[in-house]
Amino acid sequence: MISYEFPINEKIRTWLRLEDLFARLNYFQSGELSMEHHVALTTLFEVHEVASRPDLKSELLQELERQKRALACLRDNPAISEEALNVILNEIEQASAALLAITGKVGTTLRENEWLMSIKQRASMPGGTCQFDLPSYHYWQKQAVSLRRANLLEWLSPLLPISKAISILLRLLRENGRKLSFIAHKGTFQQMQGGRAAQLLRITLPSGLACIPELGANKYAINIRFILANYEAKSSLFEEDVAFDLTFCSLTS
Repeated sequence: MISYEFPINEKIRTWLRLEDLFARLNYFQSGELSMEHHVALTTLFEVHEVASRPDLKSELLQELERQKRALACLRDNPAISEEALNVILNEIEQASAALLAITGKVGTTLRENEWLMSIKQRASMPGGTCQFDLPSYHYWQKQAVSLRRANLLEWLSPLLPISKAISILLRLLRENGRKLSFIAHKGTFQQMQGGRAAQLLRITLPSGLACIPELGANKYAINIRFILANYEAKSSLFEEDVAFDLTFCSLTS
């Protein structure tokens, strides 16, 4: 099976982008090759760009507090594990404290590092980080693996509270999902929403089907088209019936 996640609002879209970037960064940071650490560093610049959005920190703090209040109401519910509830509430408390400990704008320490900013500027140009353009960066890439990793972790550390908060909220979002099964007749599907939309939609279908879902959704309707996976510039409809699962995910309000 293969799943596709579609955020319905800009807030969730930003969280998913950061989740993907942090996962890529962590993967390449753990490598040993200088080229892997180059990818980790350029990914760090992408994280910095997205995480520097002015309202992200306050948005995450507000949502963590909202989820904390909603979960606290579940105490003494016989259907809920008290131990599991305490664990997630403690995670939320720690994530909120770490976010509050961030002083000034998110990513300020990176922005104030002139060496890193010079690499970031050159990295935005095709082939801009060649050794003749950035000899000091070439020198860094030739240092010991342990030193490069330590540097990457130091530069990443101020952004880790953002990563932790998003990880908690996306986990709660995905766990609070309602899955239904449908059939898209001749590759198309529509469902009226009745004025209430989920924050994240997950489409799951057999990986052997040579089609890719395209989704359009608002609080009134969901429209899905399954497109033939032909990797060509011009897309065409997959004109067969497609059985799929659709999961509606929303954070507790």
